[in-house]
Amino acid sequence: MKILIASDKFKGALNAREAAENIAKGLRDALPDAKIEMVPMADGGEGTAEVICNARGASWLQCKAHDPLGREIDAHYAWIADEKLAVMEMSEASGMRRLSESERDPLRASTFGVGEMILDAARRGVTEIIIGLGGSATNDGGFGMARALGFRFFSDAEELTGDVSQLRDLTKIKAPVAAGVSPANSPTQPTRLPPQLNIIAAVDVKNPLLGENGATRVFGPQKGATKNDIDTLERALNTLADVVAKEFGVDYRNEPGAGAAGGLGFGMMSFCGAKIRPGLDVVAEAVGLEAKIEDADIVVTGEGSLDRQTLEGKTPGGVARLARKLGKRVFAMVGRATNDTEVRKVFDAVYENARPGMSQEENMKRAAELLRENARELAKSL
Repeated sequence: MKILIASDKFKGALNAREAAENIAKGLRDALPDAKIEMVPMADGGEGTAEVICNARGASWLQCKAHDPLGREIDAHYAWIADEKLAVMEMSEASGMRRLSESERDPLRASTFGVGEMILDAARRGVTEIIIGLGGSATNDGGFGMARALGFRFFSDAEELTGDVSQLRDLTKIKAPVAAGVSPANSPTQPTRLPPQLNIIAAVDVKNPLLGENGATRVFGPQKGATKNDIDTLERALNTLADVVAKEFGVDYRNEPGAGAAGGLGFGMMSFCGAKIRPGLDVVAEAVGLEAKIEDADIVVTGEGSLDRQTLEGKTPGGVARLARKLGKRVFAMVGRATNDTEVRKVFDAVYENARPGMSQEENMKRAAELLRENARELAKSL
């Protein structure tokens, strides 16, 4: 029997590889002769660069950048030299993980560091960038990133270089005028990305920029936004979208994924000419997932939570759809799961780490042990 494990991370507990390894250990306990292949997965959220790096034999590069609150950090991204391909995560510079809970402030948080990472790759002669847009601490529509790339933003009275709320007064955007980027050893600030650069923004959500399902109202509270903050941020991003449309003749506010990473999806399309793609599709292509599923008898997937979002671009839902298309049985191993029938029926069975009376803290602490236990149960049923 050939079993493929295509699992994502269990956020806060196990990365994608650790999750896959523990599932494999449990399966082997009951099926010692099974041929098991592991392909750690991601869907555009945190862990995307690591998964692609490990699958494609990339190396890691380091560059100076700034975190969401403007502090200098060492940021890392994956580099595939023979393809001049960089694989990044916006969360490396502008993610929630860079802030303590008390520091969360989407009015101040900036994507400036994301632009710095992109420029570092451009100086190295990159021809394609894949950037995952999950795990953001920001809600600036790419305002900070664009400033790092040389765009300038103005009200009628002054240049805007502060927090996101200033965008409510935005009236004009000046694009960079000089072509090319500065060489790696030059202190000169680069002003434009090379025109041949192809950027793919990998997303795990389909939200538009604005409105009830937009970046601010859906994800802002998770980043520390108060009700007043939400009103301010929504007005700021609405004005940004209006001025971008007026200045550049493009309007991406309603594109699926425009609201990813606090509107960075919108910013990537507007200021970098990026293409938005489902992160799972990007990762699946990079790791050769379809061929691996085709070669398997059984597919096991999973991540920390199984809920309605699972059907909207998350790893387990995407893996399950591909397995079904290829006529394979597919099982889910998760930290916790909804009772939603529509979600559960995507899988042949769902195995939860959660136990009656178990706290979320204990669930996460014992994630590895519980995954092994559930995998043994699955193996016995096979």
